[in-house]
Amino acid sequence: MMIDLEQRLATLETRLAFQDDTIDALNTEVAQLQERLLRMQRALELVARRQTDLAANLPADASEEPPPPHY
Repeated sequence: MMIDLEQRLATLETRLAFQDDTIDALNTEVAQLQERLLRMQRALELVARRQTDLAANLPADASEEPPPPHY
């Protein structure tokens, strides 16, 4: 009976150690993914600002655009 309890306790301790390792690995991965996500959001904001700036510089109407040189 006592040996059975000791084996069960050892099994639980082993499982707990593996779970702790897994949690640490997942935590590291989540932190890295969060950093990548923040970098991607900053890059997307920059692209959106540049697109807005470029759109502001485009003529609003095609009639405002001068004809091509061959006309």
